[in-house]
Amino acid sequence: MTSVKEFRVDEPATADSLGRGRFVFTDAYSVFDWGQMPDAVPRKGASLCTMGAFNFELLESEGVPTHYRGVVDPGEPGDEAGSESDAVVPLADATAPPTQMAIDLTQVPDLPYGGPDAGYDYDAFHAAGGANYLVPLEVVFRNRVPIGSSLRRRAAPADFGLDSDPAIDADEWPDEPVDLPEPVVEFSTKYEEQDRYLTREEADRIAGDADIEALESLALDVNRVVTERAEAAGFAHDDGKIECLYADGELRVADVVGTFDENRFSYGGRGISKEVVRQWYRANDPEWVEAVTEAKSAVADRDIDDWRELCERDPDPLPPAVVDAVSALYAAGTNAYTGRAWFDAPDIEAALDAADDL
Repeated sequence: MTSVKEFRVDEPATADSLGRGRFVFTDAYSVFDWGQMPDAVPRKGASLCTMGAFNFELLESEGVPTHYRGVVDPGEPGDEAGSESDAVVPLADATAPPTQMAIDLTQVPDLPYGGPDAGYDYDAFHAAGGANYLVPLEVVFRNRVPIGSSLRRRAAPADFGLDSDPAIDADEWPDEPVDLPEPVVEFSTKYEEQDRYLTREEADRIAGDADIEALESLALDVNRVVTERAEAAGFAHDDGKIECLYADGELRVADVVGTFDENRFSYGGRGISKEVVRQWYRANDPEWVEAVTEAKSAVADRDIDDWRELCERDPDPLPPAVVDAVSALYAAGTNAYTGRAWFDAPDIEAALDAADDL
């Protein structure tokens, strides 16, 4: 199980073939890489499954290869826990918002950690994965640099040609979102306890047999499809990420694509993503956010790689009013993005108004 969805195997992957399984989306959430937080957000799992399936089907229609096979129709009778015999259908045929997504499976080898001097052993990872593995990278694409983006800490406007705009300083980001002239693609680690951004050379080594240029091209294709859909539904698409599997020399988009957890969207200039929850914790539980930051720094010189063992505080649960507002935001956003009233929820403007009042 990940921090927000369960992982079920119907037929395991082997060195020679992909397997079959499913994601079961829960109402759990995660911020600041903490893992599962102390409470849940109703309808969040169904929202992410619905939106992810919608985007996978858009990608497939554009010829972008993915591991998606359909959704399990929650209106069909069957084993409540999910079984291989459950009805797998296109999203349009689901009779209610789904929470299970059928997928092809690849191998996910262990990534050994040898301590602060040796680091992570990617050679062992690839030796175990062979020619059928989940690429141990997240491929990040950016169309915009919103407030709070990590890119502001790691680069200057001039690095992206923005210094040609007389309203933007070459070395300092303005206190407002900035549109990039062209989408930017970056690579970060996937299975290390702390995500870190990589140089292109590091990413190429970590990717193994998967071609770094092909990963970048796939990310740009996904970004284009999601951005076009977002604009058609009245959203702006700031940034997002993909994960990929590599099998028999082919890359496919894996995990989940284009949801309010994986991507940052805005509507009428107001953000709609789990950034709402991050900002609530920064404002209302700053001691925990600071403890997380300190623990991530402290683990660098230790033989362990799990910084959570060093964190001296646990997060506070969200107040009920915040849970209700975030639930409505996920549901309303999914309705608006997909163009179908899956959920009994307020319209997107009303949901954003409620989130603004938190």
